[in-house]
This record gives sequence, C-alpha cells and structure tokens, in this order.
Amino acid sequence: MFKRRSAQLTDGPEADAADQADNGEDAAPGAVPRNVTAAKGRPTPKRSEAEKRRRQPYSAPADRKAALAQSRTQGRADRTKRYEAMRRGEDWALPAKDRGPVRALARDVVDSRRRVSEFYMYIVGALVVLLFVPTLRTIVDYVVLAVIVVMLTEAMLLGRQVRKLAAQRFPGERTKGLTVYSALRAMQIRALRTPKPRVKAGAQV
Repeated sequence: MFKRRSAQLTDGPEADAADQADNGEDAAPGAVPRNVTAAKGRPTPKRSEAEKRRRQPYSAPADRKAALAQSRTQGRADRTKRYEAMRRGEDWALPAKDRGPVRALARDVVDSRRRVSEFYMYIVGALVVLLFVPTLRTIVDYVVLAVIVVMLTEAMLLGRQVRKLAAQRFPGERTKGLTVYSALRAMQIRALRTPKPRVKAGAQV
C-alpha cells in the first residue's frame, strides 16, 4: 500500500521536473525544449491552400462602370493590333477579299509601277476646280473622257498581266475578280493603300 502511494506521489510535478533534468532541459517556465523548433509567428500554410491562392482565376471588376471601361480599353487595343497587322499584310488580319497568295501577287504587281490611275483622285479634284472657270468648262468634258479611256485601258492590261502571273506561279488557284481587284487598288493613292505596299515602285515582281 505504501509503495503504491509513493508511486502516485512521484507522478506529480516533481517527477516532471526530474524528467526534464534527466533530459538536460531547463525547467524554467516558458522555456522552449531543445528538440522543438521555434515557431515563426504564423502558421505554415498548407500546400493545397498555397496552390489555391496561386491559381485563383481572374476576377472581373465589381463596379459595372469600371468593367465597361476595361472592356472598351481591351477592345480598342485588339482593334489597334488587328489594324497594324492588316497594314503589314498578315493574312490572318486581312478581310476575306484580300487573303491568299494570288491577291498578294496582284497587290505587288500594282505597287511595282506608277500608273495614271494612281493620280485619279488628284485629277478629279483638278476637274472640279476647272468646272468653276466658265472658259474651261468645254475642255473638262474632253479631259474626263480621256481619263476614263486611259484608266479602262490600264485596268485591262493590268488584269491580263496579273492573271498570267497567277497562272504561272499559282496554278489551280482561283483568279475570278482579279482584274477588278487590281484596278481598284491601282486607283488608290499609294500612301493610303491597305495593306501597305511591300515592293517599291520600279521593282521587279
């Protein structure tokens, strides 16, 4: 009976202190045992929680006005990017009527030479001015007729040249509407053509 009571008495705080002393540990209050790593001041996040925070999807602005402004800004940037690509002649950004190697060849043929059709807009402007001069009105009719004849001749010759080159370099490709396409581009001012010319005037295509 005395042995059992002695064992119960030694199981209290004195026994804990004795165990700490045997392990070479300081029994002072608040002391951290040597075999325990000190805390970092915050709990270490779980791997799943860290991955979840890192892979959180993009959240749209809560404010409707801010979301609309963001959408407009993004749309404007996309349109600018597509327009610049179209100006460079990148096929993915071009309209359907401008896509394909045959149309690109037609543009190069048109851009490789200076033609009367290129100055069509300047000629029209000059004719409008001449209409206000009474003594020159009779001449305007003949000038307009001459310009029309020259432009039609250039369009036919240009279309024939483009179709011939397309048949040689891209056999089997569709050439329908190529004459009109080439003539319309030839009528545009060179600096305003879209896509912009890839070849210089006088270059060999």
